[in-house]
Amino acid sequence: MVTVLESIKLSTSYFEKKGIESPRVNAEILLAHVLKCKRLDLYMAFDKPLKEKELATYRETIKRRATFEPLQYIVGSVEFYGLPFQVDRSVLIPRPETEILVESIINAFPKDNCFNILDIGTGTGNIPISLAKYLPQSHFTSIDISRDALKLAKQNAADNSVSDRIVFLHKDILSTETEFENKFDIIVSNPPYVPVNEYPTLQAEIIRFEPREAVTDENDGLTFYKSISGKAELLLNENGYLFFEVGKGQAGCVYEIMEADNYKNIKIIKDYLNIERVICGVKS
Repeated sequence: MVTVLESIKLSTSYFEKKGIESPRVNAEILLAHVLKCKRLDLYMAFDKPLKEKELATYRETIKRRATFEPLQYIVGSVEFYGLPFQVDRSVLIPRPETEILVESIINAFPKDNCFNILDIGTGTGNIPISLAKYLPQSHFTSIDISRDALKLAKQNAADNSVSDRIVFLHKDILSTETEFENKFDIIVSNPPYVPVNEYPTLQAEIIRFEPREAVTDENDGLTFYKSISGKAELLLNENGYLFFEVGKGQAGCVYEIMEADNYKNIKIIKDYLNIERVICGVKS
């Protein structure tokens, strides 16, 4: 019989040979997932032998991770801003840096204000769902071009008890026919911003498994910023706010785009690694 500790050691060694980062952490997270326990619980059960079915399931997850399939897809979930989100290969995995975008909006406005907010490219729904939890009087419209992503986002909204305040719509913001019933007080977007020439340099996990259309605009990385910023006259109320997440080194270019579209009070916010991560401005 193979024990918990022996399984972890063997998997860690295997991951090291395959070039998986943080091999021990990966091995422990996957085993905790298989055993339906917390990772910390494993340390209290090192001598426990695995059942044949548990071992077979664990080996299957190890094989998947060895192909660089992201942990989040294997376990089917991720935590974002303290909330649980289901994930699958139809959506980009929420990143910690996007929490800076959410936090920037939460910190900018009184909690009890009633805003009409548009979220563009919702993916898992992590941005509007997180905002809905902290801005309880606000209402949201979230759009995406992927019907599968919208289906998952709706489920995440239900899981986090905010379905009554978020409307999910199948729309392409790059289309010339993007119309809504009302204008918005705030627009937020974490668009595909990786330039197409940089895409081949990304991690294997991203290239092999995450949806390409959620990563790159197949251009210079600025396509969505130009489109969304330019549509402010149609989408934003007077003195409405636009918030973007930006890639490393893009803040200056996006600043110029927003400046050319007559935004005022444009601000750039850095993340915890001192990288310019969020940019926001007010419609003139």
